[in-house]
Amino acid sequence: MVQKAKILLVDDRPENLLALEAILSALDQTLVRASSGEEALKALLTDDFAVILLDVQMPGMDGFETAAHIKRRERTRDIPIIFLTAINHGPHHTFRGYAAGAVDYISKPFDPWVLRAKVSVFVELYMKNCKLREQAALLRLQLEGNGHAGGGREKEPAGLLAELSARLAAVEEQAEALSKQLDDESADAAAVATAAHLERKLTGLRRALDALEPGTGGGTGVLPAQS
Repeated sequence: MVQKAKILLVDDRPENLLALEAILSALDQTLVRASSGEEALKALLTDDFAVILLDVQMPGMDGFETAAHIKRRERTRDIPIIFLTAINHGPHHTFRGYAAGAVDYISKPFDPWVLRAKVSVFVELYMKNCKLREQAALLRLQLEGNGHAGGGREKEPAGLLAELSARLAAVEEQAEALSKQLDDESADAAAVATAAHLERKLTGLRRALDALEPGTGGGTGVLPAQS
């Protein structure tokens, strides 16, 4: 069973949260509500999220302050934030949103289809990153097991490498297809940059995997850390 991604919805108005849930329900992911910046930060302490939809105007801790806290935490600083605002204060206000770390800044009322499409891109990138981390972790475990094998019978790595190579190829194919979808002038710059970062990580993992093939002299080297 494929694990669903979590999307954090932050707004102090229940009717706005309900509207966001109605728009994003078609993505079939896990939607988590937060009615304040403080509540959002608490949710981020325990769960991993693919993307955050954050209202700008909130009593107490507003969206800008909440985003600043999110970006200061190592655990959450790379989570994409989409700011939602009911009031367009002009270029200066928009710039403040991007300066706070947002990947997008959308004024209400917004097109539901456009918002859903933007969110779906970040969900897909998140899922690809999860698969990549799983493959890297599996390979590390197997390498550690082989490295600690004593004088007894060692595990045969050929079958494992072939399986991991096939799994990695599937992720590479999906990442390439996603990059092609983003390869147009209308694509968000942040989404394109995130996809490029994923491709670089895949390339690094592929090189490390190729180095382990018999005859390459790679032995049982250590894979580069995956962030």
